[in-house]
Amino acid sequence: MIYKVALFRSDEGYSVSVPGLPGCCSQGETEAEALENIAQAIREYLEVAAELADEAEAREVEVAV
Repeated sequence: MIYKVALFRSDEGYSVSVPGLPGCCSQGETEAEALENIAQAIREYLEVAAELADEAEAREVEVAV
């Protein structure tokens, strides 16, 4: 899956967030490190979201937009 991220240069390196996944963010000293870190953060975010959905006994359905 591909996600668009917002990448910002800072005094400490780079910060990155995923607009489509509220609260999913990371950082790194280099752009490459920040992107590697956000990829891991996205995987973990999706795992937790799936666990929460299972616990809530929610149904997943697809909606065409």
